[in-house]
Amino acid sequence: MKIEKDIEDFDFIGDNHVGTSADTPLRKDAFELTNDEKMDIIKDDVHHIMETLGLDLTDDSLSGTPNRVAKMFVNEIFGGLDPKRKPKASTFDNKYKYGEMLVEKNITVYSTCEHHLLPIVGKAHVAYISNGTVIGLSKMNRIVDYYAKRPQVQERLTIQIVRELQKALNTEDVACIIDAKHLCVNSRGIRDIDSSTVTSEFGGQFKNKDTKREFLDYIKLETEF
Repeated sequence: MKIEKDIEDFDFIGDNHVGTSADTPLRKDAFELTNDEKMDIIKDDVHHIMETLGLDLTDDSLSGTPNRVAKMFVNEIFGGLDPKRKPKASTFDNKYKYGEMLVEKNITVYSTCEHHLLPIVGKAHVAYISNGTVIGLSKMNRIVDYYAKRPQVQERLTIQIVRELQKALNTEDVACIIDAKHLCVNSRGIRDIDSSTVTSEFGGQFKNKDTKREFLDYIKLETEF
């Protein structure tokens, strides 16, 4: 039966955390509704889910939950779906002629698994080698956060961060490594609380073995204050 086969395919993709595209799958009409309109619809949907589960939404503790979840979805954990929130990647001429690798490590990643809508929590390490242009340090963090704030698979997130920085810096010499825990693995299914997932994307000079090793060595450095 086709329906049974479709269900098997959906389960396989979700349970094995398989991504289908390097771009976030968005419909052509994704931005026709305003954020307020989206929140109104999501609020009703969450209300229906909670009622279906048998929860009493007249209880003081639960009555505001649909509204809170709707705001959180649109304005916070999925805020990276809104192109208006994309950070402006301010770049500058490399006037001081710094020609070595720049590494921004231990960038906090809070994302959401697109298969079960459970959190992905970890660290990103991003590096680039300037070809004449540099970017503000905080912009690297903001780019990571922007692409993390959407339903994701970790492989796609890693690629999107590198692509965005390559575009902003006009160079292929960008790399990103992410080490993160997936609560869809840690808290359900196999429930392995100790495992984490590491993904990487290396562009340009970072594909060279020695450059890649230098990046990995920087990540291992202890940061003391």
